[in-house]
Amino acid sequence: MKKTHKNKKKQSNFSKLSLFQGKKFNYKKKCPLSGKGAPLIDYKNINLLKKYVSENGKIMPSRVTSVSQKKQRELSISIKRARNLALI
Repeated sequence: MKKTHKNKKKQSNFSKLSLFQGKKFNYKKKCPLSGKGAPLIDYKNINLLKKYVSENGKIMPSRVTSVSQKKQRELSISIKRARNLALI
């Protein structure tokens, strides 16, 4: 008598780990300060600047706020100017 075995593929432990699998979803947020209808970064625009300053008064990093590098530099300069003039 012949035994019939079903061909079952065993998954190795490596294929189960997410490290060895490619990234399926890579979503990047767009910069909220660039593009059409974006607000201008100015030291007098206090309502905008307060969104990018933490409760302790520190400037929030761009990885948290998803602001581009160029706009982050402008933002930090205008926040520092507003601090210096005691607007914030």
